[in-house]
Amino acid sequence: MSHEEEPQALEKATPSSGLAVAVTDPVQNPGLPPHRERMTDKDPAAMKRAVRTVYTLFYISLAASLWAVAAYMLFPIESGDFGAIRNNNLFIGLGIAFALLAIGIGAIHWSKAIMSDKEHIEARHSTRGQESTREAAVNVFREANEESGFGRRTAIRGSLIAALVASIIPGVTLFRGLAPHGSNDPDHPLVGDPVALLKHTMWKKGDRLAHDPSGLPIRAADVALGSAVHVIPEKLKDLSHHDGYLEEKAKAIVLLMRLLPEQLPAEHNRLEWSYDGIVAYSKVCTHVGCPVALYEQQTHHLLCPCHQSQFDVSRGAEVIFGPAARPLPQLPITVDAEGYLVAMSDFEEPVGPSFWERH
Repeated sequence: MSHEEEPQALEKATPSSGLAVAVTDPVQNPGLPPHRERMTDKDPAAMKRAVRTVYTLFYISLAASLWAVAAYMLFPIESGDFGAIRNNNLFIGLGIAFALLAIGIGAIHWSKAIMSDKEHIEARHSTRGQESTREAAVNVFREANEESGFGRRTAIRGSLIAALVASIIPGVTLFRGLAPHGSNDPDHPLVGDPVALLKHTMWKKGDRLAHDPSGLPIRAADVALGSAVHVIPEKLKDLSHHDGYLEEKAKAIVLLMRLLPEQLPAEHNRLEWSYDGIVAYSKVCTHVGCPVALYEQQTHHLLCPCHQSQFDVSRGAEVIFGPAARPLPQLPITVDAEGYLVAMSDFEEPVGPSFWERH
């Protein structure tokens, strides 16, 4: 092409926008890289070692799961000893961690060293709920079984199933810790029975109501109108953690509120259990036992933050919203000769969740 023809040729090749268009050939499919055989594909001895490694890992997982269950029994947390609690958490955690880790490492090693190593291309296509689609799905599972060797390699299959089943056991075992445990208190004749354990708290006649957590007793005159005070028995401060401090506090915690006496209608309240508009109710929600700690002084509503159950203090703490099934148990109170608020007795019904079978 001469220099005189060059501008004319460029003009034909240039679109009206003024941008030159480069015409190239379509990108060619480079294909798959050359297949490189694994050592286990070339050496039967290496394949046997890989198989042994995989099922050994699965059996290690099985042993770790059993160890987690054993640790739960060897280091009981019911004793209240901090050393036992630390060991319980440590060894159960290590058992579960090794159980899951061994399954994961074994599954990865199985897929990398033993399963079929042939590359293939899966074409994209629309999926519809037709018979051909269902048959294709069945074929996929059949091919996966053949390639993985799951159906043929009984040692791996058996060890994997055993490890997976065992890995669930520690979690199931830990649910045992959610149930109430027995007590040496003579006031608990039905040792281990939830009804007896939750029906009786450490409140006794004449026990002073005290601030939580300081343990300072509360005068009736110091309770402001519209206030909500977190309360524990005064004698709770004399207990140590080794003597069941947390267990007793969990059952005995109370919320103290003061309303105008006329805001407590007699048809909805036991006025003999209150003093000058001051009422005390269990702080343990009757749904699943969360602490009821939010008080709205204008509406006199108590709110449980866990599942939004609401209780109306002006109507005997009855349930007005949410999943709770019964009102909060009321603690009967009065004042002593020095003007301190005291309990008239223990709660007259079990505190806490309503799903316990109550007498």
